This record gives sequence, structure tokens and C-alpha cells, in this order.
Amino acid sequence: MNVPADLSYTKDHEWIKVDGDTLTIGITDFAQGELGDIVYVEVETEGESLDAQEVFGTIEAVKTVSDMFLPVSGKITEFNEALESNPELINSDPYGKGWIIKVKMEDASQVDELLNAAAYQELLG
Repeated sequence: MNVPADLSYTKDHEWIKVDGDTLTIGITDFAQGELGDIVYVEVETEGESLDAQEVFGTIEAVKTVSDMFLPVSGKITEFNEALESNPELINSDPYGKGWIIKVKMEDASQVDELLNAAAYQELLG
């Protein structure tokens, strides 16, 4: 399983790439594998400011629908529009073309609460 060392992670199986005060967020290789074939991604919160742990969207696979939780407080500035026509990018390239949203974070200290790659791998067992 792929767990890039340069990313942060949540217990909800999301990955976070920090670039200044902008975060790129997606779901992990483990999460996409557990969900199976992803058929639809819905994010209706673009342009909104949300608190940490609020639901920012849903991801639908053949067998289930799952909520996605914002790992830090911030404003959702961008949704990966490529997912509208190709949601399966999350299955094929979860850490690249399959990113889901970009967020301008409000409190950089919240990033310190996220898991590093080693802690995330330990969570997975």
C-alpha cells in the first residue's frame, strides 16, 4: 500500500499536502481500496468556510456512500472538476490526479494534530 512520506493523514483516511496556507486534500490509497470502484464525488461546499471535522462532501462507490470530513478549519477554494467526469481518478491516482479539494486553512497549528506517514501506517496495522 502506498503511503507517501511527504503527506499528512487523518484517522478518516484522508491525505493532506501542505503548501503554505493552502492544503490539497484527497482520500488515501487504503480508503479507495476499501471503497472499491468510485462512481461519483459530490462537493457542494466550494467557496464556504467550514470548521475542522465538518462534512465537506460525499464519495460514492458501487457499494456505499461515505462522508468526507475537513481535517482543519478553512475555506474550500477549489474542487477537482476532473472528478465530475472521471471519479475513477481517485482509484487510479489517489495522491495525484485524484485529489478532491483545496482549502485555505485558518489555523496552521491544526496541521500539527494530523498523522505523519509512520503514524498512519501504524493505524492501518
